Amino acid sequence: MTTTRRRAATRLGFLALGLSLGAGALAQNAPQELRIGYQKVGLVVVARQQGLIEKQLAPQGVAVRWVEFQAGPPLLEALNASGIDFGYTGDAPPIFSQAAGGNLVYVGAAAPTRDGEAILVKANSPIRSVADLKGKTVAVGRGTSSHNLLIAALEKAALSFSDVKPAHLLPSDAGSAFANDSVDAWVIWDPYLALAQSRGETRVLATTGQTHDVASFFLANRTFAEKNPSLIAGALSGLTEAAGWARAHRDEVAQSLAAVTGVPYPVQKVAADRTEFAVRPLSDEILTAQQTTADRFFRLGLIPRPIKVRDIVWSQPRT
Repeated sequence: MTTTRRRAATRLGFLALGLSLGAGALAQNAPQELRIGYQKVGLVVVARQQGLIEKQLAPQGVAVRWVEFQAGPPLLEALNASGIDFGYTGDAPPIFSQAAGGNLVYVGAAAPTRDGEAILVKANSPIRSVADLKGKTVAVGRGTSSHNLLIAALEKAALSFSDVKPAHLLPSDAGSAFANDSVDAWVIWDPYLALAQSRGETRVLATTGQTHDVASFFLANRTFAEKNPSLIAGALSGLTEAAGWARAHRDEVAQSLAAVTGVPYPVQKVAADRTEFAVRPLSDEILTAQQTTADRFFRLGLIPRPIKVRDIVWSQPRT
């Protein structure tokens, strides 16, 4: 073999070795699982119980790990810290996260909670309307969709957020405070709302559906979504399949929710019957409404800087 041919063969050998090592590195860096944050409510729980996201991702050799949270803000903290890859929250948490520089993107929208989120008082309370909340103590999760509902309902009643005394509590603590009358009202979503209604006589002052038109959202860690678009697309496909099944099988939905969450079936049946199951694209209408909420939060000093919601909308690569 001539010197020139030996050099060429050597270069080809190194090239083949490099390609082999590169392929091994890519395989090593490929995620083995998709970590999904969920709460004890709605479509994500249905998809988990039905194994529909697992079915979508199985051909890629990717498993699914489920991580439970009480509310949206801690879920998005985990998303930002790469503790999870994908999750579902109401409208407010991603606004607070984006304003704090969170590493997240909107990847899809879910139907609003409507009657599944409300401002609740005891049946014997002297509070008869949202206007009567002035000067009262209200349990509400800071940075949650309920936070937004309370603000919007107060504004509709010609009051401001400063007119009430917020008790910023997660659902478990808020439920106890409401039960023992440590707070005058509670702003909460299903199934905690349905659970509170099942435990005693209550009255609803206002629901999300009566107050404003907002969506809930599916979100992903930005870095993960950019590197693994097929996994995000697979999760959304599984959720879309779950939504179609749920709309036609509400009784089975309640059974699934009860099995996964431990919340009794009769309570979950109430929640399931008033839930709209859908996965929606991030339309201009939805994003405009979300921007209105973000602008309101900045105006009230609840977030430190103005944000543009569209800056963190995921652009799914074309295949």
